[in-house]
Amino acid sequence: MNDPSQSSIPHSKDSHSHSNPSEHGHGSGLKAYWGLVVGSLGVVYGDIGTSPLYVFRTAIASATGGTISFEENVIGILSLILWTLTISVTIKYVVLILRADNNGEGGTLSLMALAQRAIGRQTFAVFILGVLGASLFAGDAVITPAISVLSAVEGLKFVSPQFSKFVLPLTVVIIIALFVLQSKGTATVGKLFGPIMIVWFLVLAAGGITHIADSPKILLALNPGYAATFLWHKGALGILVLGSVFLAVTGGEALYADLGHFRRGPIQTAWIGLVFPCLGLNYVGQGAMLLSHPDMATDPFFLLFPKWATLPVVLLATMATIIASQATITGAFSLFRQAIQLRLLPRLVVRQTSATNRGQIYLPQINFIILAGVLFLVLAFRSSDNLAAAYGVAVTGTELVTTSLMFIVISKYWKFSTLTTTLMLIPFFLLELVFLSANLSKVLEGGYLPLSLASLLCLTMWTWMRGTKVLGDKIRAEDTPINAFIASVIKSELKLTKGTAIYLTSNADLAPTALLHVVKHFGTMHEHNVFLTVLTSEFPSVPETERVKLTRINDHFSKASLTFGFMEDPNIPLALSKIKDPEIDFRAMKTSYVLSRRRIKQAQGSELPKWQDNYFVSLTRLSANAADYFQIPIDQSVEIGHQYLV
Repeated sequence: MNDPSQSSIPHSKDSHSHSNPSEHGHGSGLKAYWGLVVGSLGVVYGDIGTSPLYVFRTAIASATGGTISFEENVIGILSLILWTLTISVTIKYVVLILRADNNGEGGTLSLMALAQRAIGRQTFAVFILGVLGASLFAGDAVITPAISVLSAVEGLKFVSPQFSKFVLPLTVVIIIALFVLQSKGTATVGKLFGPIMIVWFLVLAAGGITHIADSPKILLALNPGYAATFLWHKGALGILVLGSVFLAVTGGEALYADLGHFRRGPIQTAWIGLVFPCLGLNYVGQGAMLLSHPDMATDPFFLLFPKWATLPVVLLATMATIIASQATITGAFSLFRQAIQLRLLPRLVVRQTSATNRGQIYLPQINFIILAGVLFLVLAFRSSDNLAAAYGVAVTGTELVTTSLMFIVISKYWKFSTLTTTLMLIPFFLLELVFLSANLSKVLEGGYLPLSLASLLCLTMWTWMRGTKVLGDKIRAEDTPINAFIASVIKSELKLTKGTAIYLTSNADLAPTALLHVVKHFGTMHEHNVFLTVLTSEFPSVPETERVKLTRINDHFSKASLTFGFMEDPNIPLALSKIKDPEIDFRAMKTSYVLSRRRIKQAQGSELPKWQDNYFVSLTRLSANAADYFQIPIDQSVEIGHQYLV
């Protein structure tokens, strides 16, 4: 453990040493490092990199009214944007939170697992924070494609007013195409993302630089005093403006969520070396142009560029927003896979879309749900301005959860004193609390959307966990202790079939229901029977040397456990094939998997309320069967049905 007296902020480590998965398979040396830097530009910074499309426009519209001049509005808003980027992204994420990796992985659920490990046990408060943060991020994943693609396509209006009627249909077509292509994966397209985003950021910088000379007075915004003065004079109206300003850091959470793919160094280099300077120059350029041409406040981003460049910039912006949307969707897929592995949601179909990058996955059911949500938002709100109110709540809520979990990690895991930890985090906490309050004022304008989505996902996770507990209790009540079962089998002298049978069970001390049915209906069993329990580690990945544990009970029965990290796709046949046991043959042609197919029905007098019981039964129908989820070949599996009343 790190010495708290050291002045530097320690990097999270654990005695349970795991290699960082991102450090393998990328080559070595400077070439590999810069490859990760370019890759991070295409994935990590897609969302925050497209914020200049709408942030200044929305903030200026919110600032209308009050006693101060238009010039003071522009300088004050720009100062707020620049210092929000500095504090919320540069200091909080780049300097501090990127060091809080869970063995190379980041994200809300990873941070939750790290905080629970720091405390030494699972706690309800930490669990609720993790689930809430994950749920808000999921809401963000629905809103980001809608607002990003809409804001880019709206630029067509500046090419020709006649294109206005095509904005909505074209947005819908682009979004549908984006989600249809998800099943193909991003292995090939991903190589294009980084270079496109480099061009995008350079265009942002160029557009801003060409207008700074319009009004050099705009550089006063570098002084944070102008931000404070603006808020002081605006009063209650300033709170509304803050809600719009915070849109400048949407996507900041991606720096941490994608830590496992690109590592801390490349993400920091990309931000400090390119992203932050280019964003800053663009915002300064927008502000300078507005000081000299106040009439351009209708859309200061696209009006930065000459008329001849409008169409190319619109096309580039559309590509950038598609990349931003792709990054958010990919992040949502990873989030839901973590939730499934942590048993917060039913087993859903997870398809690997790349043979070399395990992070490239596709969840068809989640893909359809997100697509439906995005299309609903686009058709219901019809413009990026209308959607802006819905956007900030999800982002500020997620960041507040991250800061709260970091308090536990810094004080309990890094062993800093409570006072030091409080002094480190209180500025972020207060700032985010103010931003959240500002965004909550827009609940009726659209902020209810992410809150509703997050509430629905929290309710789903709670229902699934509560329902599976009730179901587990009923299964255990009906099952037979394994020792009693083995004793009865020895007395009955059953006939033995050659080969090995694997029975999946959540409790190896109880005889699996499937085995009881095999003995009851066929009067036989296999020569070797293995009761297999699949566990999920609090670590993202588990070394092969620690994955399998096998214990012999007697000549015919054994207990085994397989442990997978919460970022891994469980493959039972592959893991078992690595067991070397002279008595038990785990080869494919000698092994059969006997699985229980459970049919869940609502019971009279259930422990669950009727509505929750119905919802849980519905969720069980979404769950992928064990053979698909654990990658068991269909010709090696046998399913035996059993009905349970919950």
